[in-house]
Formats: sequence, C-alpha cells, structure tokens
Amino acid sequence: MTAGPPAEKRLPGPADGQARWAELLGSLLGLLPGGARVLLVDGPAGHARLFAGRLADEVAAHGTGLRVTTVPGEDADVLVYLRTAPAPGPGQPADPPGSDRRRRPELADIVVDLHDTSWPVIRRVAAPLAARGPWYLTETRAFFACRADTWDAKFGDDGPAYQAAVAEAGLKPGGVAVDVGCGTGRALPPLRAAVGPDGAVLAVDLTPEMLRAARPAAAAAGAALVLGDARALPLADRAADAVFAAGLVNHLPDSTAGLRELARVTRPGGLLILFHPTGRAALAARHGHSVSHDEPLAAGPLRRSAAASGWRLTAYDDAPRRFFAVAERVAG
Repeated sequence: MTAGPPAEKRLPGPADGQARWAELLGSLLGLLPGGARVLLVDGPAGHARLFAGRLADEVAAHGTGLRVTTVPGEDADVLVYLRTAPAPGPGQPADPPGSDRRRRPELADIVVDLHDTSWPVIRRVAAPLAARGPWYLTETRAFFACRADTWDAKFGDDGPAYQAAVAEAGLKPGGVAVDVGCGTGRALPPLRAAVGPDGAVLAVDLTPEMLRAARPAAAAAGAALVLGDARALPLADRAADAVFAAGLVNHLPDSTAGLRELARVTRPGGLLILFHPTGRAALAARHGHSVSHDEPLAAGPLRRSAAASGWRLTAYDDAPRRFFAVAERVAG
C-alpha cells in the first residue's frame, strides 16, 4: 500500500497564517470545556498575552462564555501561562495552587507552540481532554508539514544511531517490519537490512509531506509508504513481526492507547522498538525544561503502560545520547 502523491510544496504566506490561527483557535474551542484549565504557551516573552487576547476574542465571537486571563489567581476558566515566565518577585501576587504546571509542560492541560506567531500549533493535550475533537490530526500535520523539507538538514546525521538501534533490537530475517511515524525514513535502510530480501518493510506516517520526504529512503529500502494514523493503523491484526517507533510515543495524546494499537498489529512474540537519537534529559533541556519521572517514556510509566497494553518491556536504556527500549508482544 502506498500513499497518494502529496500536493506540491508551497511556502506558507500571510493567508496561510490566518487560516492556521483560525484552525487552531477552532480546535481550542472544541477542547475547552467549562472549568479551570491551564494553557501553557511555549515561546518568547509577550506571546502569552498575544495568545490570550486572540483566544479571548474567539471565545467572545462564539459566545461560549469562557473567561480567559493571564493573571495568576484571577477568577477565570482558562489561565494562559508563558513557559519562560519568571516566578513572582517580592510583593507580587503568589501563583495559584497547582501553578507549577507552567514550570512542567507535561502537567499543563494544553501546550501551544508559539515560537512563530504566524504558525501556532497545539503540541500537547492532557489525556482527559485529548479525545475531544479532531485537533490531533490537524495540529500534528501542521507541526510536521512545514518542517518536512528541512528535517534531514537538521537531523540527518542521526543515521548511524538508527542503524545501531535496529541492529541491537535483534529483528529476525524474513519478517514484516513497520516503521510507525517514519518521518523522512531514516530507519528504513537498517530495517531492510535486518529483515533481509525475504522480509517486508512498511513506513507509516500521518503527514503527507513527511512521506514525500521519505520517498528516496523508501525506494532504496524497497519499503511501502502508507499514509496512516498511529492511533488507528490501516493494518490487519498481527500483521507485523516488529514495530519501530522513533519519537512517536510522546506525540500521542494517550500513550497507553497508542501502545495498545501497536500491539494489535503485532503478532505474539513480536517486537516493539522505541527509540530517539537523543536521551530524554538532553531532549528536555533542548526544549527548555527538565526531565520528569512521570512522562510516558520514564521507566516506571513506560513499564506500566506496556504491561497494560499487551507488551513486556525487555530492555530500557535512557542514556544521554539516545533513548532505546524494547518490548515483546505477549500472547493474548
């Protein structure tokens, strides 16, 4: 199965930016029920107020009655924080209870990437809200589509790390290997080498632009490109002998449900390889925050979510230079 040809590349202009804001604000209105929510903005100083103002205008235009503020402690439904905001100084009002969520993005209800004010993107939604509306499809594609053509220029030297991870996982020749969230296809050549000429390699991604960027690697590896959502893969039960997922789990709104879907398409005894060419601590530092022990890929949470979704974790290595974990599909 192959994906249809994506549209030709066109650089986004002002009209695209306006449409992106409209799409994102529409997604937020679908996500924000009544009750207090903490919405954290990841971007330069001043962007939290910019974002809060536009969200408040959208709320007013649709008559939802939600109250939006950036002032800690003020009575409101939606409190918008800036991740880089300093702690209150002497004489300033104290943060409200639970406001440490602005220091820890994984605990905010919604995290918005606003480094580029013309292209805002919802980056994470807390599990209790994540099932509301189609935000995951639109926001994931918005984030990756504009990065597809420059992705390898930034991260293309990670190829040897992918090769080492696949080799260490111990895939068997002749099997079916599926790269879920394949991006530009850096794992495809080592996956082909692992399963050999008698095996099969499939590359699945949600973003057409990423699949287009993956075409050269897929052609070299004899891999099929599949346009699909990791949460509902277009594959039969027990179709795969191994699933490779690089940087995928942290992008899923419900990691346990995501692991369960990966288990559905994997035969008993098959392997799940979770990988990132940067360790969790270094990756967190790159994004301006510290690593947390309750993130989906932390040892305890991953072991529990794997067990709850049909996997048995057999290897876990969260080194400074990479993240690497292997799980075996249990019978059942």
